[in-house]
Formats: sequence, C-alpha cells, structure tokens
Amino acid sequence: MEIFDLLVLGSGPAGQRAAISAAKLGKRVAVVEQREFVGGVSVNTGTIPSKTFREGVLHLSGYNYRSIYGMNYRVKDKITMADLAFRVQHVIKTEVDVTEAQLSRNNVEVLTGTANFEDPTHIRVTNSRGASVYEATNTLIAVGSRPATNPKVPLNGRNIINSDQVIAMPELPKTLIVVGGGVIGVEYACMFAVLGVRVILIEKRPKLLEFADQEIVEALSYHLRDSRVTMRLNEEVESVEDLPDGTVVANTESKKKISANALLYAVGRQGNVDDLNLTAAGLEADKRGRISVDENYRTTVPNIFAAGDVVGFPALASVSMEQGRIAAARIFGDDCIMSNPKYYPYGIYTIPEISFIGKTEEQLTEEDAPYEVGVAYYREIARGQIRGDATGRLKLIFHRETRHLLGVHIIGEGASELVHIGQAVMALNATIDYFVDTVFNYPTLAECYKAAAFNGLNRLSKAVEEI
Repeated sequence: MEIFDLLVLGSGPAGQRAAISAAKLGKRVAVVEQREFVGGVSVNTGTIPSKTFREGVLHLSGYNYRSIYGMNYRVKDKITMADLAFRVQHVIKTEVDVTEAQLSRNNVEVLTGTANFEDPTHIRVTNSRGASVYEATNTLIAVGSRPATNPKVPLNGRNIINSDQVIAMPELPKTLIVVGGGVIGVEYACMFAVLGVRVILIEKRPKLLEFADQEIVEALSYHLRDSRVTMRLNEEVESVEDLPDGTVVANTESKKKISANALLYAVGRQGNVDDLNLTAAGLEADKRGRISVDENYRTTVPNIFAAGDVVGFPALASVSMEQGRIAAARIFGDDCIMSNPKYYPYGIYTIPEISFIGKTEEQLTEEDAPYEVGVAYYREIARGQIRGDATGRLKLIFHRETRHLLGVHIIGEGASELVHIGQAVMALNATIDYFVDTVFNYPTLAECYKAAAFNGLNRLSKAVEEI
C-alpha cells in the first residue's frame, strides 16, 4: 500500500495550490481527481469557461466599441454557440496543460478516480480499471462544488440547463429565462443580453447582489434594463414546464407564466461530498455539502483539512488558492503569514464588470461610521474615452477623520484589475492622500483613483466650511 504525507482530494484551485505548496516542503503528495483532466470545476466547467465565454461575447459583439462606432457595430454578424465554444475549449485545454505541468514538475502524483474514505487515514480510489487503497498521513478535501438542483426544475441539458451546461447549448436561444439573481445568474444574463437574446431574470429577493454596494448594483440594473433584460424581483419559481413545441414555461408562486426558448437555473451551488463516505472518516457535511473547519482549515478530525468551495463562503477561486496554501502550511507546521480576509477582493464578471474590496456604504451606515465618498467617472478620464467605456465609475469610501481608505467599488471594464491598487493601499493602512500625492501613467484608468480622491476631499472640505 502506498503511503502519502498528503493526499489531496480535488485538483481545483485549492487542491492544486495545497499540493504544490506541500511538495515544495519536501513532502510526498498525490492529488485524486475524478475527471480525466485536472483543474477541477474552476478550469473545466466554472470560472475559466464562463469568463472566456464572456470575453468571446465582448469581442464578437463589438460591445466595447459601440459608443464609438455605433450601436450596430459587430465583429461578426451571426454569432453562434460554436464560435463561443471554440474559444472556451482552447483556453480550457491550455489551462489543463499548465496545471498538469505544474503538478508534474513538483513531483505531485495524479490519481484518477473517485475517492472515498475507509477510515480517517485510508482512502479508496476507484476508476474504470479497478480500485486501490492509499494511506494518507494527512488529507485535504478540496472537491469543490456543483450547481444546486431543484425537483421543480427538470434539467435536460438542452433547453433547461444549469451553469455547467451553458457551453454545450446547441444554439443561441432567442429568449432566455435566468432563474437566480446571484453572481452566476447575473453574469450569464448580461452575456446573453449583449448577444441580443431577450432575457427574463427571476430572483426571489428584492435586490440583485445584496452583498455589493447598492449604488453600484443600481448602475448595473440600469445597464441590464438598457440591454432589454426584464427583471422579475421578489418572484419565486414554483414549477418549470418543457412543452412539446420546445417552449419552456416558468410558473411563479405569484401565478405568473413566463415563457422562453430556454431556461438557465442558477440558484446556488452544492459541495461535491456525496461520494466521499465522510461518516467513515468521522465527518459530516451540512445540507449544502459544506464541511466546517477552523481558522487553519482543519476539520473536527485532526489529520483531515478542507478548503475551497466545500467550506462555503466566499467560494472564490482566488480565495480557494489561498486557503489551500494556508492549509498545506498548517498541516506541516510551516508558520507562514495568513492573508487578512478583510482585504480579499471580489470580482463579478457582469457586463459591465464589477469589483470591490472593503466596506459598502450600507455596512458603514449600519455601523455608524463617519465616512465620505469620492467618485470618478470613466467618461471624464481620457483612457475611458479611448476604450469607449463612458459608463464606468470608481467610488472610494474613506474615514472622514483619519482619511483611511475603507472601501473601493468599481463598475466598468477592467474593474477587477483596477481594484488591486485600492487593495494595496488598504492593506498598508494608508490614507487617500496617497492617490493625491502619486503620479499615475497617462492615459490610464488608474487615474480614476486620483480623480476620486480629489472629489472626496473636495466634499470633505465643503462640509467643513459649512460647519
């Protein structure tokens, strides 16, 4: 029986980073991956495919240049799912190759098959060739998640689909119902709307993306409506029908019947723990497949750790990588510094893109914190005009007395890149005077930080004068 210092279940962001970190500490490591390809959900069906799909949509539709060349401008007149899938498959293959190379050069063994616990230190891996049992001194569960299912929604992979099945759609529908106003649902609603699909977005809550700054969400909602997206908020789907003529009907609890050519169900995700036989290891998951861990990502069983989507919020690929790194370090006694969750950035790949870090105005208001806001608009920045993005904006929230940066909220192309400047300033506990006293390349979107800082300080000085 082969013995490993660390057996990692799953080769997604958390598993890959943990395996490589442990290998660099001189440990014998293996990764168990159920698929024939490494990379997990992130590379094969989730993050990478959806973001590549978005890039293909933006390029082929000419969306970013319509303000310059006219609303009818397109790179390709008749965009097909095959056009978009071609780009997605190319990127997936490259990412799989890169991941395989990284694991290989760090001497991490890849075991293909389904893993399940026999006890806390023995794991059976089963594939088409049979089954083998391995002994693991330590185990990291990083099996990721899958789209949640609902008996009210009969998925068929054709015209009633989940987010993992979007790329496999045979053709672009003329009309699409998106059930779920969370990150995944809103992202795909934006993409299909840009392609000219008439989208109806159904969300049971009164607002989209309730965890984000509401001024930014309101701006996104305006763009959705401007793209002819119909938003049905405070509505819950009671049942879904697949009619013989190919029409999909969503029946809501308020007795509405909403019809379209296809329906995308994007309400939450579920941890991939069903096949693990967790009880044999002395573990259990909650009803959403999440495993409880402590601050070091250790479960209630001392030699078993968990990281990534399977431990729940925030379920971001970037954070999963960090969780995997920290878990591997703690398993083997490496006292590496843990990054502060307060400075984790969020990227929402809607159209336009949203990214933020720190507190929202709503949170600060609830905390009775004295704050002021500074805003810069892309349309007033030369780079914004050059890029053809006249709708973007960057908002800084800072403490009125200390001027320390409390939050950065951006909507507009490049937001998820731009936010890292604010992240660095926040992590270094600097004030917004940094932006005033710093020279940024011209023309760049980074200048928004300087413009927003001036705007905020002007508001502050006017408020002081009024007092």
